[in-house]
Amino acid sequence: MAKEKIRIILQSFNHLILKESCKKLLDVLASEKSILDISGPISLPTKKRSYCVLRSPHVNKDSREQFEIRRYKKIIDIQSNSKEIVNALLILDLSPGVSTELFSYK
Repeated sequence: MAKEKIRIILQSFNHLILKESCKKLLDVLASEKSILDISGPISLPTKKRSYCVLRSPHVNKDSREQFEIRRYKKIIDIQSNSKEIVNALLILDLSPGVSTELFSYK
């Protein structure tokens, strides 16, 4: 049997939704029998992006608003015996606002 390694990268702007999605994903993975090992969720450093916007377009250059967007990321690594796990992960319905990337390698 060939061991297949799968890496799932979850990212979101809301850390609470991301945490719920990781929990839901781990619950589904725990019910699968073909999984050998699960590593994660591993939190990656938060990326912060700041924006500075003028309040009025022509005057008052000193009057500005600052906005910040934070992007949270988590990684889950899976080792499995079968390729059916990928199909189970694709069917899984996660919360809106959570972006997922699935990488499979041997």
